[in-house]
Amino acid sequence: MRKDDLTQTYMVRQLQPWFENLAKRQVKSPKIYLRDPGLLHLLLGLPTWRALEGHPKVGASWEGFALEEVCRLTRASDAYFWATQSGAELDLLLFLNGKRIGFEFKFTGNPRVTRSMRVATEDLRLDHLFVIVPGDITSRVAESIDVVGLETFVKRPPPEVRNP
Repeated sequence: MRKDDLTQTYMVRQLQPWFENLAKRQVKSPKIYLRDPGLLHLLLGLPTWRALEGHPKVGASWEGFALEEVCRLTRASDAYFWATQSGAELDLLLFLNGKRIGFEFKFTGNPRVTRSMRVATEDLRLDHLFVIVPGDITSRVAESIDVVGLETFVKRPPPEVRNP
């Protein structure tokens, strides 16, 4: 079975890279996510939350789960990631209501604005960047950058991502 077969059966998501004619060298191969975090946990041999909590892949598991929730909620037809060879990256780039909206997924309660976030915001001319974290919080951390708990994001989607 090929990854394209798994994509067509909705087992995996192939997130294509976004690249523009920028001066920076950019990553041009897709990122692969298992769409069902339970399947990922089974394949990793993680039967309980406690086992996952201490595992090095807990962040990747969270990223995949949160990414699927955001894509489901926004009904985005085209989803991308962005990364440069020098290490700047953006987990998810969506084009919604004529705007460029970026997403970072962090499994932490206290995320900080990183150099990578600033580079992505500037280079991609993002209208807004959401840092999605576990929980039920909302906080403005910089101009056009908000930290939002996934629970809050799903219950009360920000105006930037609502369908008109």
